Amino acid sequence: MLVPLYETVYERLEVGPDTRLLGLGCGSGLALLMAASRGAAVTGVDTCRPEQLALARERLLPEAWGTRARGDTRIVDGSPRDAADPEAPAYTLVTAFEPIGCLAGDSEGLSELLAEATPLAARGTPVVLAGWGPPERCATSSVLRVATKLADPLRSPGAWRPALRDDLEEVAQRAGLRPDGSGRVACPFGYAGVRSAVRGLLSTGLFDAAIGATDQAQVDKELAEALHPYRRRDGTVWMPNVFRYLIARVP
Repeated sequence: MLVPLYETVYERLEVGPDTRLLGLGCGSGLALLMAASRGAAVTGVDTCRPEQLALARERLLPEAWGTRARGDTRIVDGSPRDAADPEAPAYTLVTAFEPIGCLAGDSEGLSELLAEATPLAARGTPVVLAGWGPPERCATSSVLRVATKLADPLRSPGAWRPALRDDLEEVAQRAGLRPDGSGRVACPFGYAGVRSAVRGLLSTGLFDAAIGATDQAQVDKELAEALHPYRRRDGTVWMPNVFRYLIARVP
């Protein structure tokens, strides 16, 4: 669902065969696949579920999906420090496409990743940060409020919160990066039906605290009710959203 974001950033930064990209929080590797299809050398790092990284490796095989993935493509289960290779040239692009500004404290985790990643990049390298847009421009925000409402009894860390205007700039400042442009991209969330939408939203982990505070059935029920305004006549669910990205430079 963030493909429009990836495409916009890659077009703006002219990602191609001369690009050496380090993807932070690469997950199942879709953003890396798109960069590899442009000829970029890509390295992805994450500590997500093993099956997600296995899918990323499968996607980036040279013969997969007709990509032009290069032999120096790597997927690393770990942190940016684990991807360091003193023999390799410096990275020319760092991306952190996992949107922040949705969970309380998510920016702190990103700051730690950037502290490890930026020493691996050349001076002046663009670092791309992504975040949720204003709540009034993100239909999904009203649905994510269910997570906060149900988790409040626990006052759990990591609960959902509305995105703030300067979330990305604050992360860049803490990491010692120099802002050098930004943009907004429409990224609608579409699902085949309510059941599919509930399953997809639960997979984000944003509702884990709510499930712990109540139970799975209660969360499923309230999520389905919150999705009702976005259900179309054919049963599909469609939620318009806007995401922000910030381009900052390594000093």
